[in-house]
Amino acid sequence: MAERPGKEESDGTSDDNPRLAFIYREAVRGLDHQQNVVENMNTRAGSLIFATAFANSLLGGRALSDGLGLWDWVAVALLFAIGGLIVFLLLPFHKYMFRFDPEELLHQYVDGDRPAKMSAMYRPLALRIKNDMAGNWRIIQRLRLALQIALLFLLLDILAWLLAIAGV
Repeated sequence: MAERPGKEESDGTSDDNPRLAFIYREAVRGLDHQQNVVENMNTRAGSLIFATAFANSLLGGRALSDGLGLWDWVAVALLFAIGGLIVFLLLPFHKYMFRFDPEELLHQYVDGDRPAKMSAMYRPLALRIKNDMAGNWRIIQRLRLALQIALLFLLLDILAWLLAIAGV
């Protein structure tokens, strides 16, 4: 004889609700993906440091051997702008949310009069992850824009050095 689901199962608070578990896992996977995007941008910023140093040492030395001209000053200004953008990209002042506070989780779900079941935890945590991802995305967008501008400045920097070398 088949048993009818109890109230606990029908309202989604039992510990064996696979739909909530799936949604929570997907939310965590999305947050992990965001963290990988941030780490990838940090790697790209490191590559940008190398490319900037290489291009400026190679071209700047040659261009400055003839003295300082307009294009030399433009290239130096672009070099400082790239440096500022790299500092913005790499300084750890951005407030990412990739983790939960364990003390808060213990207080909210374990230490109370009635400890929460796993399924009762999945829903609020998945919604919290969604909010954290939205906040992270705003930071990531600003960093991505800064990286794109820095790359554009690197191309203009190389062009300025080449114009300085050409004596234009």
